[in-house]
Amino acid sequence: MNFKKNLKKITIFSGAALGAMHLINRVSYHVSTFENRLFAKDAEYYKWKLGNVFYTRQGEGSPILLIHDLNVCSCSYEWNHVKRILSSNHTVYTIDLLGCGNSDKPNLTYTNYLYVQLILDFIKDVIGEKTDIVSSGASSGILLMACSVQNDWIDKAVLVNPENLLISSKTPDKFAELYRTVICTPIIGTFLYNIMVNKKTIEKDFRLDYYYDQNKITEKDIMYFYEASQKQHTKGKYLYANINSCFTNTNIIHGLRNITQPIYIFTGKENPENILAANQYQNYLPDTHIIELEKTKRFPHMERPEDFTENLESLYL
Repeated sequence: MNFKKNLKKITIFSGAALGAMHLINRVSYHVSTFENRLFAKDAEYYKWKLGNVFYTRQGEGSPILLIHDLNVCSCSYEWNHVKRILSSNHTVYTIDLLGCGNSDKPNLTYTNYLYVQLILDFIKDVIGEKTDIVSSGASSGILLMACSVQNDWIDKAVLVNPENLLISSKTPDKFAELYRTVICTPIIGTFLYNIMVNKKTIEKDFRLDYYYDQNKITEKDIMYFYEASQKQHTKGKYLYANINSCFTNTNIIHGLRNITQPIYIFTGKENPENILAANQYQNYLPDTHIIELEKTKRFPHMERPEDFTENLESLYL
């Protein structure tokens, strides 16, 4: 009899807990997305084989593709200031990687090779000519592997604070599949995701990692990143689960030997780890050019877009 009573109590408690989690998830989604900040009038969609990919095109001239950091909080908004400046001399494309921002966020295994195929297909099908590419953070591994696989479609390759090679080469451990399965569950997984990715954690990242000058951090930037993490009913958790399970990692060292085009690395000077990571790439590619940007950390193209763009344009002189 006691067993039946206890079972009933557990069932009621579990149902209440799940209901509370579901309510919190709904509130988080509504708060982050109701203003629809990521809406873009110049938006277009590339119908790729695994989902619709959001992109924008602006300006005229030689093509440049800007790729945001491989992070569920990031999207093409990362390049808003830069693309406006560059578009006076170039045709500038920005893209939301699959699983990010306004692009589709399917529940699948996200890998470096998946994104390599996406970038190469996008250049062939949408841009249609050899293109310069600028990548941010963890997306730099995607760009370098694309150069290694098919460098005849890519001209200059510019990396902004690429990941440490040791970090990018980590492989999934024995708990990776379990972790990914839990995060991808409808209610509990979404709740855990919202604990780890929310407005407070994003603001903390801006203050500790993204920006050097705290006075340049704006509520607008934080909310754009927050909305990107929640867009499409919080399906960004699928990519998040794959990133944190190391499924998006790859050992790019062997691929570096096949790269023939110029490589440029921009680093935020105020974080010493950035230049250490850049030096790792230079050890394998001696002709790599490193440009240090003062008073910036992880996102120099957001924090000081004019200085970043001026240095980027100098590569064409």
